[in-house]
Amino acid sequence: MATITKRELAEAISQELESPQIVTKQTIQLFLELCTEELVNGNRLEFRDFGILTTVERGSRIGRNPKTGTTVYVPPKRIVRFKSGRLLKEKVQNPPPPARLRSGG
Repeated sequence: MATITKRELAEAISQELESPQIVTKQTIQLFLELCTEELVNGNRLEFRDFGILTTVERGSRIGRNPKTGTTVYVPPKRIVRFKSGRLLKEKVQNPPPPARLRSGG
């Protein structure tokens, strides 16, 4: 399994759209910034058939330090949850031939 970076994704999109790579990089960066802003504001992001990003509040709890075994208070926090969409689930279960973005791995 390979790791695809933002740069490699931008290169692949630039080639596919035949657009300048710098514009694609800026577009991806803006997209990520806007998604982050919406999540920070408590909004839900829904990408049909791909998935849904939401934030949820995890309550406080008592945890344990794995090294010492002592109990510690873990305060409440907001976390990001991703629920995959139907089409994404289907494609992951039945993958096509090797990916276009990167060969080898």
